[in-house]
Amino acid sequence: MSNLREAHRRLVEACSERSWRDDPEDPDKPETIQAMQIALHLPKQDPPSRTDVLEAAGRAVVKLCLDDRAGQDGAFAEALGQWYGHRIRKVARRGRNKAWRDVQTLPGVTVEDRARAFVPSAVSEVDPLVAKLQIGHTDLPMDEPGPALADVPLILIDASLHMSAGKAAAQVGHGSMLLAAAMSLEDVEQWAARDFLLSVREVSSEDFAQACAREGAVVVRDAGFTEVAPDSATVCALRQP
Repeated sequence: MSNLREAHRRLVEACSERSWRDDPEDPDKPETIQAMQIALHLPKQDPPSRTDVLEAAGRAVVKLCLDDRAGQDGAFAEALGQWYGHRIRKVARRGRNKAWRDVQTLPGVTVEDRARAFVPSAVSEVDPLVAKLQIGHTDLPMDEPGPALADVPLILIDASLHMSAGKAAAQVGHGSMLLAAAMSLEDVEQWAARDFLLSVREVSSEDFAQACAREGAVVVRDAGFTEVAPDSATVCALRQP
């Protein structure tokens, strides 16, 4: 657990001691624009449900941030550290067939063959295998997953924003990461023992607002680069119970 302890310490420090809103990204310095790439496995034949993909994406992000390698010295942790020093940008891409298989060799974490989060990098230095994956065409139809699990973290999405699956996946990743940073080490260790299982549900704006008002809720507000207006509350992460 020592590596998890250190990885969690670094995540907490990154999330609590600065505001990404204040981070100056300089277009003339491409290294200042950092992002975590997320590949969503969306085969044409028998595609997964939207909820399954969103849950896998949320788990992949938090698992990467708290991976053993994130608590050690080395390239994996250094890349995370560079990203932590800038905005928490995430970019979701569509993967299928050989392109999906090829990116499994790159540093990152895959969950249930549905989503893979990659070690962050400057957007100008994205690996060519990842760059081949399309950023668009990541949408999936809304589904009806039933009641959320009662004893795992819950990430709620404001359905009224009508985000694509790719955009929602990035936002869920923000939520899972920030929720872990808000947890105690003991709680994170218990969550890790369950392989960071979580539930994602898309709810009405009324239900979403009520959840955001709950004590301990972690609310993600988007910078507004794509799909939603700046400062929109996109997801709300809850520890439960």
